[in-house]
Amino acid sequence: MKDILDVHVHTTASGHAYSTLGEVVATAKKKNLQLVGIADHAPFMPGATHDFYFLNFKVIRRELDGIKIAMGAELNIIDYSGSTDLPAQILKRIDYAIASLHNPCIEPGTLAENTAAIIGAMRNPHVVIIGHPDNPFYPIDFDAVVRAAKDNHVLLEINNSSYVSDGHRAGSEVQAKLMLTACKKYGAEVIMGSDAHFELDVGNHERSQRILAENNFPAELVINSSVEKFFEYVAYRKSLAPV
Repeated sequence: MKDILDVHVHTTASGHAYSTLGEVVATAKKKNLQLVGIADHAPFMPGATHDFYFLNFKVIRRELDGIKIAMGAELNIIDYSGSTDLPAQILKRIDYAIASLHNPCIEPGTLAENTAAIIGAMRNPHVVIIGHPDNPFYPIDFDAVVRAAKDNHVLLEINNSSYVSDGHRAGSEVQAKLMLTACKKYGAEVIMGSDAHFELDVGNHERSQRILAENNFPAELVINSSVEKFFEYVAYRKSLAPV
């Protein structure tokens, strides 16, 4: 499978990541990526940066050393209606957003509550990706979530860091199988993300690729082979935002 982009990468601005933007770009170049997306944690995450960080992305060139750069955010879903932690006036000024459920920001709810939270976040027109939706600590109705992702033209993430056997989202592989089955049923597209918090993990989708292969997931439903397709998702979602 052609794999030329990684848009779930954290820098030191996230508070618990350990590489700079320059180091991330250098690693992306070594790994022959064409696009790297910086999705630092939004302010509700302990240790994360201030809103002002996201307001100043205009100073970042969108191509560095031959690598296309997208400057986004990983939003925290903060209630079961799907609210997130950056206001619309900031989201309009960043390139894209991932929305995720994180333990420090919201307690795991019931299956119905978690499902409503994710589907609610999809209604935010700046949200392009739902991060690690197969986290077993936030059980969801995959049929409902996948149908909503397809209807709203939102990508579901196959998060490489989730599949570390002793990681903090252990058990995600079992949930991933359920999600991928529903994605095949409805023709919903997915995106692999490294969730790198250190430069050496940028573009590392090895475990995600294994999960996809083990579940015989169609390559045409994985958008990591096309920078253009990613930006088509971004453009469509942004087009839904009020002027």
